[in-house]
Amino acid sequence: MGRNDYDDDDYYDEDEEEQREMTAEERAQMKSGLKATRDVLGTVPGLTDAEIEESLYYYYFDVEKTINYLLNKYAKSMPKKPKPAAAPAPKAKAAEKTKGFKGPSPDDTVQQAQSGSKGLNKGAPAAAKSPDADVKKIEKDVDTMRIDTAPAKDQKDKIDVLKAWKESTEKQVVNFVVVGHVDAGKSTLMGRLLYDTGAVAERTLQKFRKESEQIGKGSFALAWVMDSTDEERERGVTIDIATSHFSTPKTHFTILDAPGHADFIPNMIAGASQADFAVLVIDSSPNAFEAGFHRQGQTKEHTLLLRSLGVKKLVVAVNKLDVTNWSQDRYLEILQQVEQFTLNAGYRRENITFVPLAGLSGINVIHPLGPDAAALTAWYSGPTLLEALETATSTGEADRAVDKPLRLILTDVFRGSIQNPVSVSGRIDSGHLQAGDEILCIPSKQLATIKSLSINETPAQWAVAGHNVVLNLANIDPIHLRVGDVVCDKNWPLEPKERLTMKLLAFETLLPMSVDVHKGRLHAPGEVKVLLETVEKGTGVVSKIRPRVVKAGELARVGVMVQVEHGVPIETGDKVVLRSRGVTVAAGVVE
Repeated sequence: MGRNDYDDDDYYDEDEEEQREMTAEERAQMKSGLKATRDVLGTVPGLTDAEIEESLYYYYFDVEKTINYLLNKYAKSMPKKPKPAAAPAPKAKAAEKTKGFKGPSPDDTVQQAQSGSKGLNKGAPAAAKSPDADVKKIEKDVDTMRIDTAPAKDQKDKIDVLKAWKESTEKQVVNFVVVGHVDAGKSTLMGRLLYDTGAVAERTLQKFRKESEQIGKGSFALAWVMDSTDEERERGVTIDIATSHFSTPKTHFTILDAPGHADFIPNMIAGASQADFAVLVIDSSPNAFEAGFHRQGQTKEHTLLLRSLGVKKLVVAVNKLDVTNWSQDRYLEILQQVEQFTLNAGYRRENITFVPLAGLSGINVIHPLGPDAAALTAWYSGPTLLEALETATSTGEADRAVDKPLRLILTDVFRGSIQNPVSVSGRIDSGHLQAGDEILCIPSKQLATIKSLSINETPAQWAVAGHNVVLNLANIDPIHLRVGDVVCDKNWPLEPKERLTMKLLAFETLLPMSVDVHKGRLHAPGEVKVLLETVEKGTGVVSKIRPRVVKAGELARVGVMVQVEHGVPIETGDKVVLRSRGVTVAAGVVE
């Protein structure tokens, strides 16, 4: 599949790619690549820094490919340098010296251009230099920067990943997503958790406090630990999924801080699809809980989406309770309403934990200390937030599908270092992988080789379901990789679908209509083509065949057509959300 295959899709916009500014990392790679190229080539007539930079960008900052391209391009227009007289050498020795170069090489002509450039030949002429020495010097320089595209391990050195995983003594790795209505204090609460667990240094927090006070937002310092972009800090809301990590003696946690604003529900869906459990943050201050819990609030919508996406455990953080002077009545009022709603949504009581706390002051986040702690401990003796998080992971990694075929949804595709020009990241949904594996990317159906990988930014040799990984790939052009694509085992490929049959729960009135299909980071246009039947809750008995409409709250089976060429990487058992005009209309499972 070539680049032109995507011209009619929304996945690739050539003009956008050309106009987009480079990131700070890319600028650093460009600067070092330009210097490295100039160090090898020197001054070549007609060769500008702009052309070198353009070539570097084209080859994804691959210095070796850039040098070879420029050598071949400019060698043709350069005058040949006469070879100095030298004693004949034996054929075998000459062949060894030239290492396969026959006749005048592009390196010879570049050397001639260097020596003939202005200012290089002042004073007495230097002794003639052997062209073989020139060749060796440039070969050595290029070899120093050579990108190793070979896999990290040969097939014979493969690791038994399942055995290594079972015998591993590493901490279990757990992801949780933080959801709730806008301004519930999610980012501030997570900033406090990171600070109190030592994941954020005091110096960093002091820096954030100083910067936030300068723009009149001093209370936002903890939120800035998670909200890192200028737009998020200026607006005071989370826009995209913010990821951070902290550890306890038993567990390595990954926080997925989801946006609470209704405009960014697709990003919340992406975060929830990577989570083992969820933290639902509720603002308990007067009128704030009611605003988030009414029909158009995100508290209910997020809760329903979590259940529809397979999240079974909830930690409900009743935040800002200090504003109510730690009122037990207010806490019980919120607990009763939320508990009833979550039970109706399909959660089990034993999988829901309520924790009263104050994220800004840190009371009951790690331990119930502080000037107002007595007002809380007078009527509450339950777990802290950290203790509730540890309890929610009690099932450990045993439930993960590590022995099933590999499935990994890409959450990012980016240029890594010069040594790793193609890198992807995501969470392994099922199966396992290791360095040296050959993988298949869907829907492009292109093969790639895993050069190396890391788990939560730590280099590793293997990874299993549940791990957040970065894969450095070889033997694939990044044009074949897009956010939302699926990496799978080449022997157990996923077949892209254009038609989906779904069993779903309607959140709004559902008709044959245009919808957006969401699965993790993947979102594609589609259409509900046919309403097959409605089903009674609990019994699963078909109540009506070919209904004209599916009402909010009803279970139904529908047929959905995805309007994307080549289909989308969705398979039986995947959980999918349907949205229309900015509203979630249904969610369910693909049959």
